[in-house]
Amino acid sequence: MKMDIITMEDLKEFKTDFLKEMKEIIGQGNQQETTAWLRSAAVRKMLNISPGTLQTLRINGTLPYRKIGGTMFYSKAEIEKLLKGE
Repeated sequence: MKMDIITMEDLKEFKTDFLKEMKEIIGQGNQQETTAWLRSAAVRKMLNISPGTLQTLRINGTLPYRKIGGTMFYSKAEIEKLLKGE
């Protein structure tokens, strides 16, 4: 059985790469990404719905989302599709 030894440098590099990727996903990496993902409050305001209705849309798969930490993020493109009825 082969064993690899992980050093502190390996962990630091992993942490740096991981944080960079997370920032890109949630839109802190660049300005264009910021408008591509919305938080729950912005989605509720945009659709004029209650938190319960938004939860129902998540549960039944009508509105896809990503959960990072404890925060839900929704694709602006998916919301626009929902509004157009596609």
